[in-house]
Amino acid sequence: MRLTHFSDYALRLLMYAAARDDRLITIEETARTFQISRSHLMKVANLLTRAGYLKAVRGRSGGLTLARPPVKILLGAVVRATEPDFALVECFTIENHCVISPTCRLRGILQEALEAFAATLDRYTLDDLILHPDDFGIRSAA
Repeated sequence: MRLTHFSDYALRLLMYAAARDDRLITIEETARTFQISRSHLMKVANLLTRAGYLKAVRGRSGGLTLARPPVKILLGAVVRATEPDFALVECFTIENHCVISPTCRLRGILQEALEAFAATLDRYTLDDLILHPDDFGIRSAA
């Protein structure tokens, strides 16, 4: 199983915003810091803002900040909001055409594994991931 780049970028953006809680962050600086696409990151920020994880401040000196305390942001909830689906195998989809689905035991095992994955993520919050700005290669203003 692999998370999409979208989920990866969402978690990184939230981690960056949490580390920079002293000020607003911008899409440009975040994209530069992680060396990722600005347009991709803009889509991620829009979803995180609509989902209530980030707050966007408009204007010349605008930017992004966390919309709630890091301890209130469950990693599992973020991943569920950013992943398109968790169809690990064909039988998890509505377009399932697998001939052994009625008798196959793999589906139950994979479902159990997926639930364990989600349960693990739900035990952690953004607060567990907070880094210091120096960890991003950013020097704090002295």
